[in-house]
Amino acid sequence: MASYSNSSNGALPSSSNYTPFVPSNLRQNHSQVEEDDPIGDFINFLQRYWQKLLRFWNTKGKRTTIAFLLRTAHQLRRNLVLNRVFSFPHVLVVLWVLVLMWGERWIYHTKVENCHWSNWEKWPAGTTPHHLILVADPQLIDHHSYPGRPWPLSSLTVTITDNYMRRSYKQLQEQLHPDTVFFLGDLFDGGREWRTRYGSYEDPSWNHRPKDEIGYAKKWKRKYGDDYWLKEYARFSELFIDPWVQDESEAGLGQRGRKIITSLPGNHDLGFGSEVVVPARDRFEAFFGDVNRVDVIANHTFVSVDTLSLSARSSEDRAKADLSEIYRPAEEFLDKVQLTKRKAVEQELRRLRGEVQEPSQEHKVEEALSADFSNTPTLNPGEGKAELPTILLTHVPLYRPPGTQCGPLREHWPPANPTDPLARDDRNAISVSKGYQYQNVLNEGDSVDLVNKIGNVVHAFSGDDHDYCELTHAENQANVKEITVKSTSMAMGVPTPGFLMVSMYNPIDTEGNPLSSDQASTLQTHLCLLPNQLGTYARYGGFAFVCAVAVAIRALLVPILKLQPFALDPADAPPPGDHRHHNQHNNNHNNNNSHNPILPVYRTRGGKPKAKAEDHDDKRPPTGSASFTPGVRANGLVAQARNASPKRHGGNNSAKGLGRHGSNREKRDRWGWGGDGYGDGGGPKIEIDLGDDDEYYYDGIVEGATAAGDVEDEVDLDQQAKSAEDRKAAAALSSLDDARGDDVASSSVDQEGLNKAMNMLSAGKAEEKKDVKKVKVDAADVTLLVDELDLTKPKATELLKQHDGDAVKAMRAFIAVN
Repeated sequence: MASYSNSSNGALPSSSNYTPFVPSNLRQNHSQVEEDDPIGDFINFLQRYWQKLLRFWNTKGKRTTIAFLLRTAHQLRRNLVLNRVFSFPHVLVVLWVLVLMWGERWIYHTKVENCHWSNWEKWPAGTTPHHLILVADPQLIDHHSYPGRPWPLSSLTVTITDNYMRRSYKQLQEQLHPDTVFFLGDLFDGGREWRTRYGSYEDPSWNHRPKDEIGYAKKWKRKYGDDYWLKEYARFSELFIDPWVQDESEAGLGQRGRKIITSLPGNHDLGFGSEVVVPARDRFEAFFGDVNRVDVIANHTFVSVDTLSLSARSSEDRAKADLSEIYRPAEEFLDKVQLTKRKAVEQELRRLRGEVQEPSQEHKVEEALSADFSNTPTLNPGEGKAELPTILLTHVPLYRPPGTQCGPLREHWPPANPTDPLARDDRNAISVSKGYQYQNVLNEGDSVDLVNKIGNVVHAFSGDDHDYCELTHAENQANVKEITVKSTSMAMGVPTPGFLMVSMYNPIDTEGNPLSSDQASTLQTHLCLLPNQLGTYARYGGFAFVCAVAVAIRALLVPILKLQPFALDPADAPPPGDHRHHNQHNNNHNNNNSHNPILPVYRTRGGKPKAKAEDHDDKRPPTGSASFTPGVRANGLVAQARNASPKRHGGNNSAKGLGRHGSNREKRDRWGWGGDGYGDGGGPKIEIDLGDDDEYYYDGIVEGATAAGDVEDEVDLDQQAKSAEDRKAAAALSSLDDARGDDVASSSVDQEGLNKAMNMLSAGKAEEKKDVKKVKVDAADVTLLVDELDLTKPKATELLKQHDGDAVKAMRAFIAVN
């Protein structure tokens, strides 16, 4: 190759083959390259793929679709019959659908529907009570709940418990439409363990964490922080806040509006006593509101107190460290709670009177040093004014002596002696005990101080215990009636969760004085029980066992009582157009038909049966080849062409089109086995030459000839074996066919022997005397030769006439010569 070098003087390279470069006019005058057109490229892309889709539809897509539709219609026709639609397995499936719908949907609706307000309220006619619901301890399951439980059981537990609360709470909102919903703490299970973004999160020196939890605690602090807590907050909102918002129900008649209050914390949210996590409390208040608050609802004053932090005041660890940071906010709230209550009531009364809820200030200019602030307007009406009934909300129940009964509605243990409610019953009572980050009841001193400082407490509601408990406290606690609300979660150790419904009615005048003389009955309560999920699963298991036994019994009775089997009979006809099963169906049909044996029945020229296959067992070929002996000629052109000329890999003399003739046979359905393959007339037309005196031929009909109407012009088959050279050539072809095992692409075929045999056959035929009569050529044969041998119609017609209209002879001769 010529080498090119740079030269400073412009001399040509020293190569004799060098041709100077001449710039092209096209290169000089080319236009600017167009910028990319994404829209045009996308349109071209769509056009190309649309054309490909059309080509696919016109080639394979249409046939595939039709075949699929036919198979589908066939299966529908076979299955949509009465005895299969109402079969035993289908009945079981329908029953299972009903059972699952009952256990996963309908039972929630039924349970909540039974708790409808009108079913248990007992107010005078014409009253408009306020409907309030207390939900306790949802305690969302998280990594803190079951730290040793492996995946996927841990994730499955979360999913099951969330679905349970979601379905229950959704029915609560859709059917009961409460005006107010209060949550009584323990919104999360591990809320206190998830590290905050700011503040110290180290365990105090007096920490009482169990040893088996210390390792997990290090992992929690390292792996789970504020981001994880925010995900849990979003999860809580999805379960409980979103249904409230989406309900869009109006408040009840005569009510100001609807509220949902979730600010009361639990020990799983913050901790308890001296081990309250202050940063976790600050985070909780930031998202849910003040943990110590006063609300006036339905002419009742609700006081929510963070008794978890308040309990640090009486903690045994108070001597080890300064715990005032923990209990001071709750203590300061209690010191001012009477004033806070009066202000809240006054604000409500102003609303009832139609006045501005905030006091108006006098507008005047005064000297700052001499200004008089003694007459500043305030919401505090002063002591001695009317006071509304007060309801205390606390997460941890108030103190009671050990063994105090909780009543007959407690699920763990019913009362041992229901006739004596004052008798000690430790099993039916809340255990007066404590441990790491929990205490079952408040200290007695904290309980007494709480009730006395709040004042006028007529009722208290609490959570934490997870089971129901109802009692009236002693005189030192103002004989307060308290109800501990069941947990609403199925994972809190109580088989039957629930929630508490409260109906309140307390009519007052504009000064806050009651209009009803009976102030003891301003509220009514009802425990609403939710489904027992473990019982539901037990029913699933029982029904599954019954179904298994029923299926086994029926399987045993099917052959005895001749019952209808569910499985389809495999001997049934295959779906239409399914060619994969067509040959198997033909074989089954032939085997079951006494008039169509495995081997054909041969007849004499007169039409009478002269011999059957079983009469010539000693003359049967060792293989299934149709060319087992001279004179045997299979009617299928594909088989003869394959016997006559095997495929050559890369050769120039191979017959074009023979390699794909198998597919043409399926499309044309002309050559090969005639008829439809069923009954008489469906076998091949074969002549077996057993000698000069005994000739038999099969009484079949060539399908192609029958379809074309040319049966009368067929050349007699006995003319094919009269020449000795013919028989020798056929023997050679038969030997080659047996040697290569019907493999048209086998490289072991002796090509030289094949050519010699074909030359012998051609020479023998040339010497025979031609029939002087005019031969009628079948148009289908002409088309076949044109397609397979790439001949023109005149040449194909002439070739057929030279071989008495026999397409097989014509193809053999053409292949041998070319």
